[in-house]
Amino acid sequence: MPLPVRSLPVIQNWDCHSCTNCCRTYHVRVNEVERERLKSQGWTAADLGGYEPVVWDTQLGQYRLNHTPTGACVFLGADDRCRIHATFGEATKPTACQVFPFVLAPAGDHWRVGVRFACPSAAANRGRPLAEHAAGARRAAELIEADAKGPPPTELPALQAGKPVPWPVAVRLLEAIDELLADTDFPLERRIRQVLAFAATCQPTSFAALTGDSLDDFVEVMAAAAVEETPDAVAKPEWVGRTIFRQVAAIYARKDHGPEAGVAKRGRLTRIRAAWRFALGRGAIPKLHAKIPDRTFADAEKPAGRLGPDADALLTRYYRVKVQSGQFFGRTNYGFPFWAGLDSLVLTVPVILWLARVFAGSDARDSGVEAAVRVVDDSFGYHPLLGSARQAWATRTLADRGELARLAAWYAQ
Repeated sequence: MPLPVRSLPVIQNWDCHSCTNCCRTYHVRVNEVERERLKSQGWTAADLGGYEPVVWDTQLGQYRLNHTPTGACVFLGADDRCRIHATFGEATKPTACQVFPFVLAPAGDHWRVGVRFACPSAAANRGRPLAEHAAGARRAAELIEADAKGPPPTELPALQAGKPVPWPVAVRLLEAIDELLADTDFPLERRIRQVLAFAATCQPTSFAALTGDSLDDFVEVMAAAAVEETPDAVAKPEWVGRTIFRQVAAIYARKDHGPEAGVAKRGRLTRIRAAWRFALGRGAIPKLHAKIPDRTFADAEKPAGRLGPDADALLTRYYRVKVQSGQFFGRTNYGFPFWAGLDSLVLTVPVILWLARVFAGSDARDSGVEAAVRVVDDSFGYHPLLGSARQAWATRTLADRGELARLAAWYAQ
C-alpha cells in the first residue's frame, strides 16, 4: 500500500504547457525494466532519425535515453510530442519522465510534495493550483515506490547529525519557517535573515521533551524573538565568504549538456580554468551556462536596488514551496540533516540574486530572477557536487562565520 500524499502547496500552480524544455535539458536514466519495455515497443534507430533509443552513459554509469546533436531527446517528435506517450500512452514512459516536475519528500507516514522550478511553467506559476494535481502526485508516489520496490524507510528526521526527532517536531518547524517567509511586511532578505536567526536559537534545543502545546509555545516564542532581534542591516560579506560563495555559484551556474550547455562541456581543463576564475573573482565571468552574457565579476557586484513586487513574489513562492515540501533535507537533499539542509537552501538566495544580475545586468536585475531561479533549481538537490563533503564544508563554514546572512543582504541590494 503506497504512502499517502498529504501535502500539496496551495501557493503553487502548475500544468504542463508542452514547452519541451525537460525533453531537451535532461539525460533521463532508464533501469533494466524500462530498457526492456522500450525494446518490447520495437523502437529502432530507423524510427528515430538514425539514433539508437538508449545509450550507455559512462558518467552516469547507467543507460539513458539518447539525444540528438541539437540536445533533444530522440523520442521528441517533430510535433514536439513524446513518441512513446503518443504511441503507447503516458504510463509506458520512463518513471523520471512521468514524475517530472513533482518532487516527493518522504515524511514518515506520508509524502510531502513540491515541484521543480526548473520547469518554466512552475517558475511562472502557470496552470491549475497544485492541490488539483493530487491524483498525479499519488501516481508519482506509486511509481517511485515501485522503482524502489516498496515505500521508503520511515526513519525519523535528524535536526543535526545523529539527533533524530519525531516527525511532528520537524513539521512544526517547517510551519514556523514558512510563516516567517510568508510575512511580506518585511523585504525578502530580511525574512531570510529572520529564518537564520530562528534556526540559530533552535539548534541548541534537543526537543526531546517538547510535544503538543509546549512545542507550539516554544516555536512561537523563538519565531517572535527571531523577528524582534534581527537587525535592519548587516555588515558586507568578508573576503573569505565571497570567495567561497563564488565557487558555490560556479556549481549552480554550470550546465554540461543540452541546448543550454556552457563551456564546461569542453572538458576537464576548461572546467578547472573556469573554477579558478570564479575563485579569483576578476575579469570576465566564464560562460558555464549558455544564458550567461558578456559580463564581468565587477558587473555582478553593482547594487541593483530593492526587489520589485513580481520578483519578490516569485522568490517568496519558491522558498515557501521548498520549505512546505521539506525538499531541503533528508532523502531529497543528499541526506542532509534539517538545519544543514536549511543552510544549503538559504545559500541559494545570494546565488539566485547574483545570477539574476549576471543574466540581466544590475539595472534590470528583476528581469533575470526567473531565469536564475530555474537555473539554480535545476541543480538544487540533484547536482552531485552539491552533495559532496567539500560543499558541506563550504556551507557550514559560511553558516558558522555568519556569512549566509551577509551574502543574502549584500546581493539583495
